[in-house]
Amino acid sequence: MDSPAPLLDAAFWITAGAILLLLVLSGFFSGSETALTAASRAKLRNQADKGSRGAQQALAVTEDNERLIGSVLLGNNLVNILAASLATSLFTKVFGQNGVALATLVMTLLVLIFAEVLPKTYAITNSEKAAATVAPVIRPMVMIFSPVVAAVRLIVRGVLRLFGVRIDANSQMLAVREEIAGALQLGHSEGVVEKEDRDRILGALDLSDRTVEEVMLHRSGIEMVDAAADPQDIFAQCVNSPHTRLPVFRDEPENIIGVIHAKDLLRAIYARLDKARDMAEAFRGFQFTDMAKPPYFVPETTTLDDQMRQFLRRRAHFALVVDEYGSLQGLITLEDILEEIVGEITDEFDVDGDHPVRKSDDGHYLIDGAMTIRDLNRATEWQLPDDEANTVAGLVIHEAQMIPTVGQVFSFHNFRFEVTGRDGNRITKLKIRPL
Repeated sequence: MDSPAPLLDAAFWITAGAILLLLVLSGFFSGSETALTAASRAKLRNQADKGSRGAQQALAVTEDNERLIGSVLLGNNLVNILAASLATSLFTKVFGQNGVALATLVMTLLVLIFAEVLPKTYAITNSEKAAATVAPVIRPMVMIFSPVVAAVRLIVRGVLRLFGVRIDANSQMLAVREEIAGALQLGHSEGVVEKEDRDRILGALDLSDRTVEEVMLHRSGIEMVDAAADPQDIFAQCVNSPHTRLPVFRDEPENIIGVIHAKDLLRAIYARLDKARDMAEAFRGFQFTDMAKPPYFVPETTTLDDQMRQFLRRRAHFALVVDEYGSLQGLITLEDILEEIVGEITDEFDVDGDHPVRKSDDGHYLIDGAMTIRDLNRATEWQLPDDEANTVAGLVIHEAQMIPTVGQVFSFHNFRFEVTGRDGNRITKLKIRPL
């Protein structure tokens, strides 16, 4: 009679070795998935530009995340299922019917620790390095599995479409801007990014979403030159003005015929003084309109991003803003656009160039009504909406549905607004306190 085959024979050790190899492959697939999906494409691009071939292949692999994830999951599931089947067979051979439960317990622990948590923990903490390392192996595997993954993709998209979910291939590209903004906000909340740095970058990102109308100087605040005025009075106005460029109108302020630059004016007057015996003779017959440059008009719906490009292309710093009917609405300068990025820019001629936010002893913030909501939010870290109005005074009028009088108090958006100053129909001063 033949003796029974030993339990720990060669087949046992071969099966055990195969299970260990499959666990290693499972850990590789799990770590690769985490590394390639968590790696920053910006950092990989930087490494690729420095000559890293692994980073270049990682960028190529992650171009199509759906195909990458499908291929990695396919390989991971294949090795996990095969390892579980071999373990069940092995434990059943050794422990009989109890081997099924024991195999489930042991494989769950082994897969959880060595094929999931351990490789993914390493991959998430060294994502770019791990992505560059595994990409040369993952890339050919993705190409091999691509037919199967393509079929799976069609099935998945068909099922999702039944539930009204559609996959947008450009969604990741369109989300880059939101990702940058979110990273800046998170970095600021954790103390890694300074407020000024965050505001500058966010301001640059917002240029394409903001229009000229939102940041222009309203026509009520524009200083103009009357072409019919006495030449000496015009010269005095230009010299005493804090602005270097002044629009020139004829008959009515809406009829802008040109823009005078202080430098051009001073050069012309200086040239006439050399030939004149006195100041009165220098101004006699002098036509200011001859040196005025043609006005540059822009529509109020132009985005700040486009307008800045136009300024740079035309080598201009000054434009007059008109509405759809051609009526003058205000003016905008290159400095106004730059202030949306770097904050308020003032010099020795800006008497009240910015609208400072002052805090009183009772906890109220004293502000100018003409201050933009965006600037107030920047200065105070508030989140007042600027969809319906550009200035704080405009927000109060919009919410109140009336022009308030001095002393009236309103509460909206979790803030208390008190009108403390009014000039005609304009709200000039406000006291604001968070509720």
